[in-house]
Amino acid sequence: MNIKVVVVGDLETNCYILEKGNSSLIIDPGAEAEKIVANVDPQKKVCGILITHSHQDHIGAITEIFNKYNCPIYSVNNLKEGLNHIENFDFEMIRFPGHLNDLVAYYFKEFNIMFDGDFVFNGGIGRTDMDGANAVDMKLSIQNLLHYPKEVTLYPGHGPKTTIGAEEKNLIYFEKVL
Repeated sequence: MNIKVVVVGDLETNCYILEKGNSSLIIDPGAEAEKIVANVDPQKKVCGILITHSHQDHIGAITEIFNKYNCPIYSVNNLKEGLNHIENFDFEMIRFPGHLNDLVAYYFKEFNIMFDGDFVFNGGIGRTDMDGANAVDMKLSIQNLLHYPKEVTLYPGHGPKTTIGAEEKNLIYFEKVL
């Protein structure tokens, strides 16, 4: 699977374009629809848009992307927890509330990668002091994340990728201060 990172908007949100075979998925089209479209391979069918959570910096360009590709939009509202299949893509949807109640991650076990929105960043976690956030939920979500293999690469909503293993010490620190 090929992964393109397109950084969009004032908050520098990571929009991801996944390519496998003749299909593409777009994750978190937060802004700058034209920049996202310019990075989509026109030879591949966009088979869906995945949303990690409903903050504006992750969904700001969703209408334009939907209108361009006329593809389904997937989120916590219409995907089941656990295994899902969209065209060439098999992944697990996992709920990780804390930063926002509707936050989910998409875990592609076959490739050992997880797209986790604003849950865990390289060197930190998502804010829990905003409307819809909950520090207790965040602590429980962190504990749940640590059940996944340490080699899993995390692709966050902002900043560079990391791994669960690399973040474990940070997560334990943050867990204590929550």
